[in-house]
Amino acid sequence: QVQLVESGGGLVQPGGSLRLSCAASGFTLDYFTIGWFRQAPGKEREGLSCISSNDGRTYYSDSVKGRFTISRDNAKSTVYLQMNNLKPEDTGVYYCAAEPTFGSSCLGLEYYYGVGYWGKGTLVTVSS
Repeated sequence: QVQLVESGGGLVQPGGSLRLSCAASGFTLDYFTIGWFRQAPGKEREGLSCISSNDGRTYYSDSVKGRFTISRDNAKSTVYLQMNNLKPEDTGVYYCAAEPTFGSSCLGLEYYYGVGYWGKGTLVTVSS
């Protein structure tokens, strides 16, 4: 019953933009910190951005800061990741994750070891 579903992935040219969505169902999104992660084939899953449940503070990895923006719309039970100026190295499967707590460590996988709701991912390919 509890689900996170990512959407919005696809093929985009370098320098282009995409907006990913993470739709939640079966739980109240307001109480959860949400993170976006990326995994390329044969590489570690890395945290890109997250938004806190208590005050809405946002956090970004150095690789995406200034290019990506995370936001949430609790009325629609959806979290977004706006991705601008995309680079080939941004290629990978993008996942969203949810945890019912808050803090500045939400870019780490260990943050989601409690409840740890995860979506199935959406593929983003940046290529000309």
